[in-house]
Amino acid sequence: MALTRRISSSIPHFFGFAERSFKSYKLPGGPSSSSSLTHGIHVFNCPDQVGIVAKLSECIASRGGNILGADIFVPEKKNVFYSRNEFLFDPVKWPREQMDEDFLNLSKLFSATRSVVRVPDLDPKFKIGILASKQDHCLVDLLHRWQEGRLPVEITCVISNHERGPNTHVIRFLERNNIPYHYLNTTKENKREGEILELVLDTDFLVLARYMQILSGNFLRTYGKDVINIHHGLLPSFKGGNPSKQAFDAGVKLIGATSHFVTEELDSGPIIEQMVERVSHRDNLESFVQKSENLERQCLAKAMRSYCELRVLPYEENRTVVF
Repeated sequence: MALTRRISSSIPHFFGFAERSFKSYKLPGGPSSSSSLTHGIHVFNCPDQVGIVAKLSECIASRGGNILGADIFVPEKKNVFYSRNEFLFDPVKWPREQMDEDFLNLSKLFSATRSVVRVPDLDPKFKIGILASKQDHCLVDLLHRWQEGRLPVEITCVISNHERGPNTHVIRFLERNNIPYHYLNTTKENKREGEILELVLDTDFLVLARYMQILSGNFLRTYGKDVINIHHGLLPSFKGGNPSKQAFDAGVKLIGATSHFVTEELDSGPIIEQMVERVSHRDNLESFVQKSENLERQCLAKAMRSYCELRVLPYEENRTVVF
């Protein structure tokens, strides 16, 4: 069993953390109070040793920052340390460039394998490309969440191997929001991967919103960044085609959805998020699929949000730490 060390601190009500919003807040006071606090996130992964938490806390406090919450994970009998800190700070007193330098010094001190800092108010939003096929439910859900400001990303394009007419809901939405749509007809012999790579060159990560094509190892190596997929089932069960019917025919009592990173081995990448819902003998295939699709929407959106909030860290060869 893994040993988890967790440190929590109360979060002011005005911070709106339940909605996962990232905003700047003026300090209380009269007109003379001109200072503004901003929200920052730092994740850290290094060999475990005494004093890491103290040094991380000292780094933030020495610049006038206030830690809102810290998650620590140290697996039992493994010499590895994971942490994620959320903090408020004054960007005038702690400029972004200085922050990078301070955390870089800590990274060198502890021989860190990962040290990432993000300030949502100051840093550009993650640029993403979305790949989808014929089914719209995950794509439409992501577009609406993005429009409502619930996904902190910039959608650079939507790519599909399915042609959508000019008056369809998706195309109208994309046109209103100036998001390019690229239809690339694929065949077994030509997956159009070279063209896809050109279209997503400047993205930070890709999202497969029920894209029913297998990305080759060459594509993944060339792209070189993370690709997040949604699988309509609880991996590692019911891989391959039509998993809903597989599960229905097997008479399962719990159905689920799995969001995971894409690797060369089909449906075997590190898992980010999983969700389940109970079904019974009263469900027919239609209600079964409806419940499954609802889970897929929620699971993919939550995985993307966790990724953007730096909650997901690689752990061992094929696992993740998700704070």
